[in-house]
Amino acid sequence: MKATNNIPFVFFGTPQFAVFVLEELLREGLKPSLVVTAPDKPQGRGLLLTPPPVKVWAEENKIPFLQPAKLDTDFTNKLKTGSYKLFVVAAYGKIIPKEVLDIPPHGTLNVHPSLLPKYRGASPLQSQILKGEKEIGVTIMLIDEEMDHGPILESRKLKVESEKNASELGKDLAQLGGKLLSEVIPKWIAKEIKPKEQNHEEATFTKKVTKEDGLINLKNDDQYKNYLKYLALDPWPGVYFFALRREQKIRVAIKKAEFIDDKFVIKEVLPEGGKVMAFDDFLRGGVVIE
Repeated sequence: MKATNNIPFVFFGTPQFAVFVLEELLREGLKPSLVVTAPDKPQGRGLLLTPPPVKVWAEENKIPFLQPAKLDTDFTNKLKTGSYKLFVVAAYGKIIPKEVLDIPPHGTLNVHPSLLPKYRGASPLQSQILKGEKEIGVTIMLIDEEMDHGPILESRKLKVESEKNASELGKDLAQLGGKLLSEVIPKWIAKEIKPKEQNHEEATFTKKVTKEDGLINLKNDDQYKNYLKYLALDPWPGVYFFALRREQKIRVAIKKAEFIDDKFVIKEVLPEGGKVMAFDDFLRGGVVIE
């Protein structure tokens, strides 16, 4: 049975992951009263001002939205006037201050793409892929002031049956998280769920992914590790290596690769200043891989 949309709540989110969560909520009859997302940002070579995916979704579904540059007093006061019962966060991208978290009477819930307390922090999805985890999952937690530290309301496991990149696995976890959230929200509002404290001694932490993390060592003996890195950092920042062409050092992005017969097999690359090409053709150009 679908949930009735009589629960006024605010949704905080920014990337496509959050859109998948929103779509599941809407499918189950839970429509946010307000969406909070990041400001538009310049993207691409032309630095075209581009809205985040959640803003696009909100406009398509005719839901009011805010894009605060700062979560300041003016923003906080706007939320206080809304009589919202609950806040929900999924990949918002900013630390939400306590004065905002404490506004709704039922607190602020978070959709976290790992089985907490494992993989707290900025890159849980990528870190799970890098570790080669075969059983992952999502957690619905009550946010407190510390990073991914609050009590757990519910979690659900997902077995990784095949190798998927971060984009594909992120979609799976977001959809699972959205479905689980749609079950949790009505029960949480009705006080039918008792929060469970995390075992903080078992916590593991992940760091923010940077462009530099994409550098890959093709001479690494552990080629499966290279493949996992390729999966974990796809689509962003992607993996790359350096090569010498006509005595000039160039950066080469790996656009397509597979793991075949225990080997990391590169299929397509994008050389700096060039176009996507077959890796075999690239090697015929007299390059030296560093």
